[in-house]
Amino acid sequence: MDKRTWVQALVTFTTNSNVQGFLQGRIYKGKLKNACVPGLNCYSCPGALGSCPIGAMQAVEGSTRYGISMYILGFLVFVGILLGRFVCGWLCPFGWFQELLHRIPTPKKKVAKKVNAVLKWLKYVILLFFVILLPILTVNAFGISTPYFCKYICPAGTLEGGIPLLLTNTSLRSAVGFLFGWKMLILIAVILASILIFRPFCRYLCPLGAFYSLFNPISFYRYSVDEEKCTQCGKCAKACKMDITAFQTPNSLECIRCGDCIKACPEQAIHCGFQNNSVGKKQVLK
Repeated sequence: MDKRTWVQALVTFTTNSNVQGFLQGRIYKGKLKNACVPGLNCYSCPGALGSCPIGAMQAVEGSTRYGISMYILGFLVFVGILLGRFVCGWLCPFGWFQELLHRIPTPKKKVAKKVNAVLKWLKYVILLFFVILLPILTVNAFGISTPYFCKYICPAGTLEGGIPLLLTNTSLRSAVGFLFGWKMLILIAVILASILIFRPFCRYLCPLGAFYSLFNPISFYRYSVDEEKCTQCGKCAKACKMDITAFQTPNSLECIRCGDCIKACPEQAIHCGFQNNSVGKKQVLK
């Protein structure tokens, strides 16, 4: 395994290391749960030690006391400004899960450019409506709303929370109904798509990735291209599984900072790290 895979594995197992929760079928609710982890990691996972920022945001939006949490929003903005979508490529457990599925030896599919150009905006629609607007605007008579994304869409919650809890907690099995079946269909669809397509959930559905992507152009951690070295050979574009032309758009909204373009560049013209704009280095953003 390469360095990035080791980091992904370490983050996943560290943030979900409550082994007792898996054995007892119970969710950890200690003090650590008051803090958010940077990646998509379900609060209801029996092993989860921290909270998912999307789930936490929806929980606060749908409560009777608050409409929005400055702590959660501040955390997301801080991480976004610092790292951008580096979180997606290195620190997200569900992103790693998709990558493992994609390594299954089967014929792979490339999404047509025109289709990809349209579908990539779907995650922003989900962020706006299912994560932000609906939980705030659809409040019942008791002042409580529904966490729409977590309840109706999120496959990470089904994988990390729903399935483990049902396997270990017999009392929950009698409550399984249509909603769990619907969420299982979404999870199965994501699993099958991940085998064929690189990170389909991250590319088209993930609201957390959509939020972090907004900071790729301005994040402290960024990519740059040395124009004096770059020959525009296109090898970086061929290596990119997110279908980005790195020498033209090194800080694309879709870039998850995986580093494949850096490894593929024969001229070592692509650089990454905590850097400022400098003369001779391209910082084009799309």
